[in-house]
Amino acid sequence: MRPGAGAGEARTGEPGRGRPPVVALFGVTALGKTEIALALAERIGADIVVADSMQVYRGLPLLTNQPDTAQRRRRRYHLVGVADPYAEFSVAAYAALAHSAIDGALAAGRRVVVEGGSGLYLRAALGGLEFRPAAEPGSREERSRELEERWERDPEGVVAELRARDPDALARVDVANPRRVLRALEAALEGGAPASGAQRDALWSPGGRYAHRLVALAPDREALRERVAARVAAMLAAGALHEVEALLAGGTPSRTVRQAIGVRELAAVLAGGLTLDEAAAAMVRRTNALVRRQLTWMRKLPASATIAAGGRSPAAVAEELAALSD
Repeated sequence: MRPGAGAGEARTGEPGRGRPPVVALFGVTALGKTEIALALAERIGADIVVADSMQVYRGLPLLTNQPDTAQRRRRRYHLVGVADPYAEFSVAAYAALAHSAIDGALAAGRRVVVEGGSGLYLRAALGGLEFRPAAEPGSREERSRELEERWERDPEGVVAELRARDPDALARVDVANPRRVLRALEAALEGGAPASGAQRDALWSPGGRYAHRLVALAPDREALRERVAARVAAMLAAGALHEVEALLAGGTPSRTVRQAIGVRELAAVLAGGLTLDEAAAAMVRRTNALVRRQLTWMRKLPASATIAAGGRSPAAVAEELAALSD
């Protein structure tokens, strides 16, 4: 274990003062966060609030690796499968639901474990951020279409506008990734995104909403690659193709859901454009790319304790976490 400053603890004057801190776990995809968080929650009597931009959606329990029915019987889970997959779901909406869940658990005398691999959602759950007023749904959908059309005509112009409106956001996105550029510009133009500058920088500061201890779960990189391949194989064996088939039969998924790893690939299988083996290989590549981005995020986490989680049992990791969580 490599403790950071204050062992990852931030104390605030907001809800939760005088109570044991919220335990926040950040780890990469396929590490086994679900099992670790559950083992810890059982040890300390906690609710689990999931901070994941894809697990919030209904209809994709396999592809988004949501906790299964047996796991959800063991502890209270929040923010899993709560969003309509055919409508956009903002981080502002997530923050409101997460704060309600955390406040309710703390008020009832229960501990809270926030677990996730989506850095922005983890920050939204823990921080006392102000969000821009949300745009009307119709105008947001229209703006999304307009931005996509603008990107097709003039991608450099879109990047230039993002640079002018929110240079900090531009510095954090891959300009070769249209989805991320468009999402960042959309956030700069309308609601559902954290305010820029000082607000964003203050996410982990003592002005945050909850007293918390933030812990990074470090993987074994070589073993993780094997786990990623095994997870994709397990998803397909469990029926992920049928999951996507049912999703598409229900309507047009939201832009965010269409970006979930496996949706695009398995939709191509259903359309005859890819074989199942080709789709599986593409899913493995995209998952490994996500892991690299998450590791970059992890290196930027402030004041955190880092615990080696690769190659260890969830119970062993949870025991070490429990020692930090008092």
